[in-house]
Amino acid sequence: MTDNEIIQTIKIPAGIESKVDGHKISIKTKNGEITRDFKSHRLNFEKQGNSIIIVGTPINKSTRALLHTYAAHIKNMVRGLEFGFKYEMQITYSHFPMTAEVKNNEFIIKNFLGEKFPRTAKIVPGAKVEIKGQNITISGHDLEIVSQTAANIEQKTKVRGKDIRRFTDGIYISNKGTIDEVPETFDLQVIRGRE
Repeated sequence: MTDNEIIQTIKIPAGIESKVDGHKISIKTKNGEITRDFKSHRLNFEKQGNSIIIVGTPINKSTRALLHTYAAHIKNMVRGLEFGFKYEMQITYSHFPMTAEVKNNEFIIKNFLGEKFPRTAKIVPGAKVEIKGQNITISGHDLEIVSQTAANIEQKTKVRGKDIRRFTDGIYISNKGTIDEVPETFDLQVIRGRE
């Protein structure tokens, strides 16, 4: 450790496997495995015991921001594999009854604002989409996959060229959380070194 380094240590809980290969980090549990490539010339990753150490150089605002962002991503990988992520969405319409269905890896929206042709949003592989009446549930172990699928659906029903105070039709995110409840005993400790 030198005077020109920022260090952050993420303690991975027992029973969860972690692997560091250059800038590639893999987290594995009984529920599956997530691998991400954290490309950055500012950061280096090391593994010591059951901890992942992120070393950032030089010490400045950009390096600090990147280090904290990547640490949050690693924490989300662990949390997602342990408890899963769940986004709840709501179909809302006031003018035209809208319906939705899932077909293969596509989310199909019918009769949005009375349009004759359906709109389709991409379901990112790894996300599970369920529709019950006006409620949609998107779940998965990778937060990026779940949130991107929700964003794809929300974007496809964005009202353009109309007064959004009157045209409230759309599909909106109503709740974000985890599939299983996170116990209070679950501890994902982050130790900050030299800032």
